[in-house]
Amino acid sequence: MSMWEETKKFIKQTGEKLGLSQGIIERLIEPEMVYEFTIPLKKDDGSLQVFKAWRSQHNSLRGPYKGGIRFHPEVNEDEVKALSALMTIKCAVVNIPFGGGKGGVRVNPKELSERELELLSRAYSAKIAPFIGQDKDIPAPDVNTNPKIMGWMHEEYEKIKGVKEPSAFTGKPVCKGGSKGRVEATGYGGVVVLEKILNLKSQILKLDGSPTIAIQGFGNVGYHFAKFAAERGFKVVGVSDSKGAVYVEDGLDPEATLKCKNEKGTVAGCYCKGSVCDVRFGKTISGEELLELPVDILVPAALEGVINESNMKRIKAKVIIEMANGPVTKQAHDYLTKKGVLIIPGILANAGGVVVSYFEWIQGRQGWRWGKEEVLTKLADVMKKAAKEAWELAIEGRVSLKEAAYLLGVRRLAENLV
Repeated sequence: MSMWEETKKFIKQTGEKLGLSQGIIERLIEPEMVYEFTIPLKKDDGSLQVFKAWRSQHNSLRGPYKGGIRFHPEVNEDEVKALSALMTIKCAVVNIPFGGGKGGVRVNPKELSERELELLSRAYSAKIAPFIGQDKDIPAPDVNTNPKIMGWMHEEYEKIKGVKEPSAFTGKPVCKGGSKGRVEATGYGGVVVLEKILNLKSQILKLDGSPTIAIQGFGNVGYHFAKFAAERGFKVVGVSDSKGAVYVEDGLDPEATLKCKNEKGTVAGCYCKGSVCDVRFGKTISGEELLELPVDILVPAALEGVINESNMKRIKAKVIIEMANGPVTKQAHDYLTKKGVLIIPGILANAGGVVVSYFEWIQGRQGWRWGKEEVLTKLADVMKKAAKEAWELAIEGRVSLKEAAYLLGVRRLAENLV
């Protein structure tokens, strides 16, 4: 089952549990608008390459569409629709006034020069400019996009529109109107949710000493999750990227590991403990092996569907916190939940990014700038409240945390149709 089919099925089942009519359920499933287009790009060598691209505007019941833009060779329409629907639910779960959107270009950005990447980014912005804006649809970074790319897109949008519209894009560089704390937001928010849920569940789930963590995906989200988790006494024993993984039994140093990764181009071979990296501290493993490590907490922070029918029986973690969108398939979720694994869903766990994007949107509209500490404090308050609401609903309804989060989000959406 594709991610889009799984997402539709979960929304449908949730709507039925809430007693919603089939018409309302369909209204909450189907995107309001999906744009598909092509972007011709003149390469540095003079050749022409054409890229397919999309923007899905899923639901505007609670406010403007909000969602990232990803550059990835496997981007497709169904994926973009699924991610836009998940963003709709996510915004409702954390109770911010946005609907869901998502965009993408089918491209491997690592094969582009800096000039080509900028041209592609500006061309994408030009294509979507007629149907986005701070009151309609606010894009942000996602997989393989970053503040620099958002800065290019925002500049292009304002040039085309002929106006200054500081909240039309979020995730921009701070010097160009971005919010302090946005880079750290998703990873930090995930750690806040993890701590809150573990605290609420402490009577049931005991994690002795310093709970061990393995993180699949050591990009922006994975790194900041590792950094904040380590600062709070968790022991990060393994991390991976697209080229490999490392295992350091005594716990690795996230900052030293990131520095090593930036020098080598991969975490493979980065056995960093304290501020020192030495081959004696650990070993290189595969990305698949990392998912199956006997850790307390597993953090899939890369792409969707990585924990599935093929490997779910080998997962040993007691807790899985989804820092990517949809990394645990429905079949794997059901199997692992029955085994007693606590799965903290992405529509709750990784919502920190969109919450701080909301803060950036507010700051841009007010012409005001908050300090980093203020941003992270406000973020923690929002994430703790959402985690508590989802947890209490799970206990009250005797359902999984994922089901509870969906019930919370879909119910808030449906309230706008009554």
